[in-house]
Amino acid sequence: QVQLVESGGGLVQAGGSLRLSCAASGSIPSINAMGWYRQAPGKQRELVAAISSGGSTNYADSVKGRFTISRDNAKNAVYLQMNSLKPEDTAVYSCNLRWAIATYWGQGTQVTVSS
Repeated sequence: QVQLVESGGGLVQAGGSLRLSCAASGSIPSINAMGWYRQAPGKQRELVAAISSGGSTNYADSVKGRFTISRDNAKNAVYLQMNSLKPEDTAVYSCNLRWAIATYWGQGTQVTVSS
């Protein structure tokens, strides 16, 4: 069974930083992609950042220059360093793992940025 365990969410003031972590376990192909999505109240879920096992990255325009995604292939772990946080970043952040035939999600972690 594939399982994703997230950590690092919480409350932070505007301008602050937070680091999210997600570790996947189970039978996982070496070629895959991991990423972070978020969903705020009244809005659809959107991709925040993603990274392939080869190191290619993709960011939402709203977080470019502020967030950095990274991963540890040996651990099947992905991280999201969030700097210069804004109240608009407040959302439930979910870890995602996918490959050719499967997609898995973490349980989601709340990130709240106060003004």
